[in-house]
Parts: sequence; structure tokens; C-alpha cells
Amino acid sequence: MRTLLTLIACCCAITAASAANDPLISPSTKSAVAGGGTGSIASIRPSSPGSSSASASASSSSPTRKLTEREREAEAEADLSAKIAARLAIMRANQQARAAAAAKAKKVAAATPPAPKVYSNHWSYEGENGPANWGKINPEWSKCSTGNRQSPIDIRDGMKVELEQITFDYHPSSFNVTDNGHTVQVMLSGGNFLTVNNRMYELIQFHFHRPSEERVNGKGYEMVMHLVHKDGEGKLAVLALLLERGKPQPVIQAVWNNLPLEKLETLAPSTVLDPLDLIPARRDYFTFMGSLTTPPCTEGVLWLVMKEPVQASPAQMALFSRLYPLNARPIQPGSGRIVKESN
Repeated sequence: MRTLLTLIACCCAITAASAANDPLISPSTKSAVAGGGTGSIASIRPSSPGSSSASASASSSSPTRKLTEREREAEAEADLSAKIAARLAIMRANQQARAAAAAKAKKVAAATPPAPKVYSNHWSYEGENGPANWGKINPEWSKCSTGNRQSPIDIRDGMKVELEQITFDYHPSSFNVTDNGHTVQVMLSGGNFLTVNNRMYELIQFHFHRPSEERVNGKGYEMVMHLVHKDGEGKLAVLALLLERGKPQPVIQAVWNNLPLEKLETLAPSTVLDPLDLIPARRDYFTFMGSLTTPPCTEGVLWLVMKEPVQASPAQMALFSRLYPLNARPIQPGSGRIVKESN
């Protein structure tokens, strides 16, 4: 019996050693055999080929493959979202940069005074730059369109009163003559004055218009001379001398004798002229408030229009008409202003 037990133990040992080295026996079975389990030899079986194929198929089952595809889709979606976010960030940065640049430019523009606009100083008596448009050519000439005391006027319904006589303190004076492109203008040296309404005005210059700008009860004259005076405060007084055909006028002839050969040139002769020779013997006059009759049409000008016309020869008038056949501003509204005249 003892011999039989010894033989069985040897067989089990040989079987366990053989099972440990057999690759077809699963590890769990090997452990059981090595551990000396009480299971029979029948429990130690090699894995069948069918069983190995099923295990391989299970290792490549769909749950693991689908998880990988979802991860890839998630990665692609995350990558696209990152690219979109980066692009949006760039666009926002560019937009902010443009807004900052615009704000800076606006701030600089606000701090920098705008360059003054240059307006035209060209005006004429006809066409696009004529009297109807003087107020539009230059803002500084706005009074030409908007003023309510503009000159010249048709002198009517004067209030006949005892006007103070005009006092003339004129003397022979040196002079120069300029054809300024609008008229013939004569500048005089200082020292010639008129006094009216207890104010003294100095004669600065005189010039010519054809036909006369002023009318008296609707009647116009062939020409007029405007003698422009200024007082110590800068206020202006203009003495208007209406010209009619008659005998030659010596002062006018002195001016014609010294006309420059070109426009905008000035001729300064060595002779003198006496402006007192222009004043008519009869000193009655009309007076009213008006303006300059050329741009900028400044108002607040005292007008003194002598009632008695001054004579000039037809030849003297014809000479001026060759230079300026028309250089008179149209009649302006009276606008209810007061006109006084000597009795």
C-alpha cells in the first residue's frame, strides 16, 4: 500500500512539472497545479484553437474602436474651435487697433486747428462774380447780400431841413493814380479835411463810376466821383459828386494825363492837384447812412451827395468809358432809412 501511494505521488509530481512547461495550459491552471491543488488530472486541459480565436476576436471588438473614433472627432472639433477662436481674436485685435487709431486721429485733429479756408477776392460788375453774388464769394462780404443799409440808393422824399454846411479844408496836394481793375483811383497826400456834424474827416482817395451809382428822384447821371474820407476813429464819410456833360474839369484832366499804361500799376507824377477845384459853388447836399458800394460793402458810412452836379467835357467822359463802360453797383433798397436834404 505504501508502495502504491508513493507511485501516485510521483505521478502527480511528474504531471505538475510537465504542466508548468506546457504553453497550452492557462496560467491559472498552472498556478493551481503548481500550488498542489486537489483537482484531478482532468482539470488540467490545454486551451483549444477555437477558444484562442474567440479571445482574439474579443480583443478587437467594436467598443474599443468606437472610443478611438470619438476621440479623433473630438480632437478635430477642438482643433477647429481653436482655429476659429484664434481667428476671432485676431479680428478683434485688428478692430481694436483700428478703433484706437481712429480715436487717436480724432484727438489729434481736435487738438490741431483747421487750416483757414482761402476764399476768392475776385469780383466784377457782371457775370458770375457780379453784384448779385458778391455776398457769396467771400464770407467777409456777407453784408453785400444781408445788409439793410446798403448803397447806392435812389434818393427820394428827402426831409428838407437846415443842414449844417460842410466845411472844406482842401489844399493842393501830391497824388498818385492807379488803375486797380475796377476803376481809376487817386490817392492823395495828407492834410485835406472836411467837417460836418461836428466831426472832421480826412480825404484819403477818390475814384470814378460810370454811370452814376446814385440817382436823385429816379434820375441818373453819366458819371459820379466818390471822395472817401476817414476820421480819427476809422469812421467813413463819402462825398459824391455827380458829373454831367459841360466844360472840361481841370482836376479830372490832371488825373487822365497821368493814367498808368497798365492795370494794377501806379503812377506818381511830380505835379499837384487841388481837390477844392472839384467842389461846386452851391454847397447844398443830401445825407443818409449807407455802405461802401464795392466789397466788402461795409455799412455805417456817412453819405454826402452834392445837389449841384460837376461838369466834365464829353471827351473826358469818353476817355473813362473806354476803360470802364460799366462799373456801377445797382440801386439798393432804401429800407426805410432817413434821408435829409438842405433847404
